[in-house]
Amino acid sequence: MKLLSALGTTLVLCSFSLAAVAQEDEYLEEANEIATEINESAANSQNTVDNIAGQIDSKVQDYKTLLKEIEGLEVYTGQLERQIANQETEMADLNASIDEVSVIERQITPLMIRMIDGLEQFIGLDVPFLPEERAQRLAELKGLMDQANIAPSEKFRRVMEAFQIEMDYGRTIEAYSGLIDIDGNGEESAVDFLRIGRTALLYQTRDQNRQGIWNQQLKQWESLDSSYRSQVTKGLRIAKKQLAPDLLMVPVAKTEGN
Repeated sequence: MKLLSALGTTLVLCSFSLAAVAQEDEYLEEANEIATEINESAANSQNTVDNIAGQIDSKVQDYKTLLKEIEGLEVYTGQLERQIANQETEMADLNASIDEVSVIERQITPLMIRMIDGLEQFIGLDVPFLPEERAQRLAELKGLMDQANIAPSEKFRRVMEAFQIEMDYGRTIEAYSGLIDIDGNGEESAVDFLRIGRTALLYQTRDQNRQGIWNQQLKQWESLDSSYRSQVTKGLRIAKKQLAPDLLMVPVAKTEGN
């Protein structure tokens, strides 16, 4: 009886042990499932954290890039502001210059007119060489002054150019062809004129038989004898660059100051 009782007790204990083991396994399995869920959740959370961290890094880089762009724009804007300030200063100076030019233009136009009138008087009192050419130059200057589409600077340049041409006449030698009434009978003859600066204006007929000189004091032509023929011919050839420059022996009319 005691043996049976012991066996029964042992069996009961074994039953309790097996039940406990089974329950423990159930607990462990449940714990494993929970741990797996926790691990998966943690992994998901970590992925989420990693994604958020990546997005934050990207935003930070974008922010840094934006700051650099803003810095560059500030430098560029500052440069533009300085350029605008300089342009405004230049505009103010230009407007002031325009006002000054307007004043100068109003003053220079009467000056040019007086210069042309003075040039005309000078040519009228001068030795009468190249009369057609000089008269045409004067006419062109007078017509130029009436043209509104030509700048005052260009008009002034043309006036000064005419003065320069007249100045150059005084230190050059020139030969040109023309007509002259030698005998005063209204019959004109073809001649070659020789201008030696403003010192002497001579002529010689094409057959070289007659030559003469302009008397500035008497305002008339005077005949020269044949002794001057070779010198006038030589002077004409020098002026036409057919001979090298050389000494010429020609008469010089007295001026009023001599």
